[in-house]
Amino acid sequence: MIFPKAILSFAFASVLLVGCKDKTTVASNDVEKTTSKKEIVAALKPETASFKIDGMVCEIGCAKTIEEKLVKMEGIQEVKVNFETKQATVNFDLDKLTSTDIVKAVETTGDGKTYKVSEIKTLNKA
Repeated sequence: MIFPKAILSFAFASVLLVGCKDKTTVASNDVEKTTSKKEIVAALKPETASFKIDGMVCEIGCAKTIEEKLVKMEGIQEVKVNFETKQATVNFDLDKLTSTDIVKAVETTGDGKTYKVSEIKTLNKA
């Protein structure tokens, strides 16, 4: 009887340690990329797009992955993906890309079927 309890305890501990929703690894709900090696050039036509992302199931594996993909794109100034609210806000240069390009990048992240963007709002900051 002790052996099955030990196995069950080990399995439970393993799930807790590698679970996707482990909040101890992230200080806030906003997974914000603050250190990027990409040089950010001032946008000639600054634009902000905000949208909802359906299909995210975890903060680190989903929200951060989307954020990291977007921040690498030329023309992106800043990206914030909030896992809890399923909202993303992207500041970008309209001379270099459009909100359609950003939506396509999000929806093709991962297997290309997981994430769906909706409720797209744009604001021209110029």
